[in-house]
Amino acid sequence: MLNNYTAYHFTISPKEPGAEILLAELGELAFDSFVETEEGLSAYIQTNNNTADLLNDIYILNNPEFEVSYVTEEIEQVNWNEEWEKNFEPINVDDLCYVRAPFHETKKVPYEIVIEPKMSFGTGHHETTFMMLKHILNLDVTNMNVLDMGCGTAILAILALMKGAKHADAIDIDNWCYLNSIENAERNNIKNITVYEGDAALLSNKTAAYDLVIANINRNILLNDMQAYAGTLKANGIILFSGFYVEDIPAIEAAANQHGMHLQGQLTKNNWASLKFIKK
Repeated sequence: MLNNYTAYHFTISPKEPGAEILLAELGELAFDSFVETEEGLSAYIQTNNNTADLLNDIYILNNPEFEVSYVTEEIEQVNWNEEWEKNFEPINVDDLCYVRAPFHETKKVPYEIVIEPKMSFGTGHHETTFMMLKHILNLDVTNMNVLDMGCGTAILAILALMKGAKHADAIDIDNWCYLNSIENAERNNIKNITVYEGDAALLSNKTAAYDLVIANINRNILLNDMQAYAGTLKANGIILFSGFYVEDIPAIEAAANQHGMHLQGQLTKNNWASLKFIKK
């Protein structure tokens, strides 16, 4: 049965970097979707995960350098498409990749991806997804086996397959993302993808299975599951990480180094970071 969502609409002053700090903190909780607004940030959580003490440990709410207020709203999932249609604008990545919703006009670029994001994270709007798209555009993924971990809308797996990857496994712990990834693969006529609902525990039987691993999640999950990611990667395989800030790079790099993965390149955007590693 599909769950309803509770929306937290935050008003933040100053908005920058307040919205980024708040998003990072909320990302450590059970929130699974975020939308930047003119006033600050809207965050969405499944109503059955919304507890009275949910925000007790959010530091920015008690930081005197910021003024943060919020209201909550109950959201039925059936209304989410209307919300995206009001707010979702197409994304153009270097005139090579164009990400649009079904209600936008088409554009002649090498890779056009049609995404109906619904409650899933990963439309290309967020800096981390945008940078991961750039990484994939710069890679030769021909005939690669790909893992898209924390796939959201499956946008990253879809681009890799459009560029010639052989097969992709896409995994997300959220049921809505799982269903939406299947829909988006069908919408883009992507056949060679398998979508799974779950977490890094699903990787236990995927030893050295992938040439490319994509993990756009958050700092703590990446650090916790680093060994699982490394175990699925073939020798000389590539792994792309994002979902964390520039100041988190040393921690991510140190953990990756412990598992034989070495930094080969990085992108940054508005203090968010995305890293490329090779497994030696």
